[in-house]
Order: sequence, then C-alpha cells, then structure tokens
Amino acid sequence: MPNAQIDKEELIEKMAENLPMLRTKLGLTQEEMASMIGVSRHTVISMENQKRPMTWNTFLSLILIFSYDHDTKLLMRALGIFTVELEDFLVPKKKKYR
Repeated sequence: MPNAQIDKEELIEKMAENLPMLRTKLGLTQEEMASMIGVSRHTVISMENQKRPMTWNTFLSLILIFSYDHDTKLLMRALGIFTVELEDFLVPKKKKYR
C-alpha cells in the first residue's frame, strides 16, 4: 500500500490526544513509557501535553507497545489510531515466487 493512502499526521495527532489515556490503561508511568520508547520522561510529558510534536518513529513505537494488549488495541481501533489501512501498511504481504 502506498504511503499516500495513510495520513501520518492525522494518526500522530490522534495518538498524541489519547496518549495519557492509553498509557494509563496499561498501568504505565511516564517514566516507564519513556524507557520503553527510548525518550526522556520530559519528552513523554511534552507529547502528552501536545507541546512537542510526536515523530513517526515514536508513533510506531507506541503502536507496537499498545497493540500487544488486546484492550488497548481495540481502543486504538475505535479511536481511529490503529486503522486497518495502517495495519495493512505495516504488515508486509507475502510475495509469491515462481
């Protein structure tokens, strides 16, 4: 699926808006979340307060963390963060070889 079919900025914005709720749903502190995604606690705080833009790499790290839990994965689907289009984009299709 070409990159043009997913709106990265929109997905990042939705993740940033819902990051505190998703993090809390997993029972993670800001410090624990920061450690998991390789940023400082201050960066997590700034992203949660939407004072610092989230990068695509950080977004993907968060998708990985939140998608391992069934409830947060369903919540991300309902919030339009982890869309079917994004999942199709991220999961490579097997190519048939002759």
